Amino acid sequence: MSTVSEKYGALVKALDFFSGLAPFVLRLILAPALIIAGYSKLGISGDPENWIQAILADPKVVSWFGNPDWGLGLPLPGLLAFLVGWIEFIGGWLILIGLATRLVSMPLLVIMLVAAVTVHWENGWFAVTPTNPDTSAALVLEWLEIPGATESLENSTDAGERLDRMRSLIEAHGYPDYLYETGKPVILNNGIEFSAIYFAMLLSLLFTGGGRFTSVDYFIKKIYALFNGSAG
Repeated sequence: MSTVSEKYGALVKALDFFSGLAPFVLRLILAPALIIAGYSKLGISGDPENWIQAILADPKVVSWFGNPDWGLGLPLPGLLAFLVGWIEFIGGWLILIGLATRLVSMPLLVIMLVAAVTVHWENGWFAVTPTNPDTSAALVLEWLEIPGATESLENSTDAGERLDRMRSLIEAHGYPDYLYETGKPVILNNGIEFSAIYFAMLLSLLFTGGGRFTSVDYFIKKIYALFNGSAG
């Protein structure tokens, strides 16, 4: 038993050396999504030389933030769109290189939480509607008798039937080879799935930081400790 414990301890120690790999992978997945989200809100277009013109958020985005009928109906939409756009855009680049990782994760966590509640909550969990109830994650929730799981599975059956009809119409009257060339159509649900996943990724980075050997934060900390030790 002691031998197993020793080997396990050695394995944990070896894994700890590579602990920066996990946050590094999270950052590589998360950063592009954040950057492009901010990019689209700011209305940045054209050559990078013209980006300085995009100081304020895109007017269409501002309208969406403020309109209560077809948008979010938030107060101070111009200010919020400006802040969210730049926090996502600049924060995404900082996440990518691992600079001020914990600090920038905080406002991004708030943004993801607000997005989930104000934009996606009423649509349920799934970003894309499952069209086969037998392979839907909601099936596990139904086994556990979680409220809403049965309704989600029924919606999957209905969505599957609608999608089959759309495909049959395309195959009969459209250009299926052309339309399906880059992928088959799906039914967008626009639920909280992506917001929740990004929230979880940011929460992980908040606690782990940018990662050992893989972030600017790590090397800044090492340099600071070196000079602080020399000063002492």
